[in-house]
Amino acid sequence: MAACGNIPEDQTMTNKDNRTVDTVVKDEHTLSNADAIRVKHLSLNIRVDFDQKKIKGSAHWQIEHLQPADEIIFDTYDLSIDSVMLDDGSMAEFRLDAPQPYLGSALHIPVKPHTRSLTIYYQTGDALALQWLTPEQTFGKKHPFLYTQSESIFARSWIPCQDGPGIRYTYDAIVSVPKGLMALMSATNPQRPAAEGIYHFNMEIPVPAYLMALAVGDIGFKAVDKRSGVYAEPAILDKAHAELEDMGKMIAIAEKLYGPYRWGRYDVLVLPSGFPIGGMENPRLTFATPTILAGDKSLVNLIAHELAHNWSGNLVTNATWDDFWLNEGFTVYFERRITEAMYGKDYVDMLWNLSYQDMEKAVNDLKKDGLEQDTRLKLNLEGRSADEGLTDIAYEKGAHLLLLIEQTCGREKFDAFLRQYFDSHAFQSMTTEKFLTYLDENLLKDHEDWKKAIDIDAWVYGTGIPANCPHTDALRFQRVNGQIAAFENGTKAAALTTTDWSTYEWLQFLRNLPAQMSRAQMKDLDQAFHFTQTQNSEIADVWFLQSLRHNYTEAYPAMKAFLYVTGRQKFLEPLYEEMMNTLEGSKMAMEIYVKARPNYHPLAQKNIDKILKLSK
Repeated sequence: MAACGNIPEDQTMTNKDNRTVDTVVKDEHTLSNADAIRVKHLSLNIRVDFDQKKIKGSAHWQIEHLQPADEIIFDTYDLSIDSVMLDDGSMAEFRLDAPQPYLGSALHIPVKPHTRSLTIYYQTGDALALQWLTPEQTFGKKHPFLYTQSESIFARSWIPCQDGPGIRYTYDAIVSVPKGLMALMSATNPQRPAAEGIYHFNMEIPVPAYLMALAVGDIGFKAVDKRSGVYAEPAILDKAHAELEDMGKMIAIAEKLYGPYRWGRYDVLVLPSGFPIGGMENPRLTFATPTILAGDKSLVNLIAHELAHNWSGNLVTNATWDDFWLNEGFTVYFERRITEAMYGKDYVDMLWNLSYQDMEKAVNDLKKDGLEQDTRLKLNLEGRSADEGLTDIAYEKGAHLLLLIEQTCGREKFDAFLRQYFDSHAFQSMTTEKFLTYLDENLLKDHEDWKKAIDIDAWVYGTGIPANCPHTDALRFQRVNGQIAAFENGTKAAALTTTDWSTYEWLQFLRNLPAQMSRAQMKDLDQAFHFTQTQNSEIADVWFLQSLRHNYTEAYPAMKAFLYVTGRQKFLEPLYEEMMNTLEGSKMAMEIYVKARPNYHPLAQKNIDKILKLSK
């Protein structure tokens, strides 16, 4: 397998804004030779063709020679390469290798020592990053919609690039779309449609390929404050804006914690319902699922998470997908700190408690699947899809390690350490080993008692949940648990004390209902709390799971409607998995999926195909 080699530590570069650009380390998930010749700047010129469901155009790359090499290698995935022109005006005799599992095809382009740029003319094929929506699949029902999801290694399916998180570059773009539609990218963005459908973008800060993003559709904009706002289809724009009106406060809290927001604007695009994940931290423009629009701001901690990524992830980035916890573990911890500052400790304690439950489930599921090694923070994904590392281990085990360090060293010292960490490694990539060295030298080295209490190797290289893992006791959950016990002992649902419960109290309640319940008990709960009709996606998902487990068929029509329109994998996968546990359920799953599949993003389709045993 071709992969990036190692570059000596002192081989760093500085861009025109004096921002340090990190070195490339070995990355098994790129076929590029970025250790020898590395991309510096991309000028993208593309046209979005909704009729053919293709992106067509050119990628003009400025490159830098780091080591002697007679070719530059790019990552591609099912791209049709029309031609390649070098900066001397000659056409290059490129070679496109046969596709490799997970990785796609290496594009080899011969270059000379003096070659400083080249242009690749291409069009997309079956692009895993792209979801093309018909008007009927949008909220407005009038215009088509396109959006990308480039993480982890899917940018290569719509742009020929060197696709590794440790490879950063700046970019500009010209994007042509049908008149009347708006185009947005992870860059400077318009706030109203361009009359001719031609849009110009610029990202002067170096970013890795997985943060490349594009959305095209009938999109409106509404400002929150001078540096933040909400994009969405006009049909849901007011609702989205009302839900996210506290974004400005979140940004101020984040800056107070760990330093200035360095990306200019922070806007959020609320996408159509097929979006496969909760949110994607594309610089300057977070992509968000509409499932957070609960009407009461109860699910906007997802925005706190995506905002936090502008420090942990976008600013300091995992060098490879084996180091994914450095992005997500830090971001979950940071998200919880923002949430605590906004809503109080008793509120965030519920999130810590639920996340511990999620971590336990992830560990048990991976062990059951024979993947106990993937319960380590530092992964080894060689020969496997990078997406196999995108589990709750990186998020929740990583966050709990940082919580343990905070509790051991003290919040004040840990906050100072994190601020220094983000400042000193801004716009660079980070390996697990490099972080552990930095942690020791800048926080732990003079405190053997702290090192012993934390036992960092057990967390990073050990499997499962370490014995010293913090387990937050949520006071508000104690009251919930009392009501669960009362229900189990015969108290009618309507007589339970549930006044002013938040989403998270309801999740604790629903997750921990008795393992054996009659349909009469399920009906009693539904009549009292109207779970089947809830508009809160988090509550609906757990309720539908309980309905499947206890054969509460009255909820099935609503569950089917939920699965037809909701594309978020977090909700889809548990429901389909649960249905596959019985013969009757598997038949229902197949019937639902036939109708629902076109509404799901290609990445979600891929995963549900596996659950339903439609593919290996």
